[in-house]
Amino acid sequence: MADTSETAQCSAVGTEAIWRLPVTVCCLPRFLPEERADALLQRAVDCAADTFSASTVFEGDVVPSVRRSRTRNDFEAPELVAAIREVLEPVEHVLGVSCRDTEPGYGLNVHNDGDFYRPHQDTDGVEFQPGRVLTFVYYLHRRPRPFRGGSLRVFDISLPVHRGEAARWEDRGWRDWEPEHNSIVFFRPTAWHEVRPVSCPSRRHEDSRFAVNGWFYRTTAGP
Repeated sequence: MADTSETAQCSAVGTEAIWRLPVTVCCLPRFLPEERADALLQRAVDCAADTFSASTVFEGDVVPSVRRSRTRNDFEAPELVAAIREVLEPVEHVLGVSCRDTEPGYGLNVHNDGDFYRPHQDTDGVEFQPGRVLTFVYYLHRRPRPFRGGSLRVFDISLPVHRGEAARWEDRGWRDWEPEHNSIVFFRPTAWHEVRPVSCPSRRHEDSRFAVNGWFYRTTAGP
């Protein structure tokens, strides 16, 4: 009788073979009515450059080799949150998440010349408190786009076919999402992603790559 076990089925496959599983991203262009998007951009531009602080990583540390950008956590964008809630149900369905018993939190992030954010995840798994269930990023910038780069790179899941072997980072594929004005992306916080380096020749605050980065946080104990 033929051995149909998983081990036997994989025995003919090279020891370096891997599975590459693309990560789902929901991208919605022209998300807000044009006049609302322009008003939100102007609100971002009007935030004085010296009211931003250096963006942090991990436990609130500033690590320029990992992340270089500026953040303002008191930025108000109620019209954006209202629009997100209108599309939340289909986004949950596509990504396979539930935002029940969650609340949104967000801030304004600014990338200018030479800024970036190295590959990272938005959650540390079950140990992370409060738990992030869903990530969203809404992009704003002047037109024509006054900077180059700054795309969102989302990495595939890479898994060895043969158990007991570690996955290698270099085996991961990726897809880049352009930071188009008035577009928004949604993805799971567990996805590995990065902000590619930005080139902004003018270095002026108003020519930056603006983004409202946020999450839906679980407000009650969950699984």
